[in-house]
Formats: sequence, C-alpha cells, structure tokens
Amino acid sequence: MGQVIAFRRPSPALPVGQPVLGLMSAVDFALRDLAEIMPHITLDAAREQAEACRAMLAEAFNAEIDAELDG
Repeated sequence: MGQVIAFRRPSPALPVGQPVLGLMSAVDFALRDLAEIMPHITLDAAREQAEACRAMLAEAFNAEIDAELDG
C-alpha cells in the first residue's frame, strides 16, 4: 500500500505591490521541506529521487552563496 504525503495548501495570492518570494529563499525552503519529507518516504525509488533533488538544490544554493561572497 502506498504512503500519502500531505502537502501544505497553497497560500492566497499576494496583494499587488508586495515583493515576490526570492529564488534563494524558495530554494532554501524547498531544501528544508525535503529534509522534513525524506524520512517519511518508504519507496526506495522515490527516496532516491528526493535525495537527488535535494543534492541538486543544495549544490545550486551553495554555488550562488559562494558567488555572492566572492563577488
């Protein structure tokens, strides 16, 4: 039997004039969400895919931080 993962409900649209979530913040939040979700994934293939996604996001995030520090 499969495992059901409950995702957060989408937030209401932002009012006009408010800043949109930055890409770096979105990647940071995604990394944190993956860290919370991964222990609950029971299917090996899904866990491997989630780990690959986490690694890709972490690499991109760290590269951007390094570029900002060097720049």
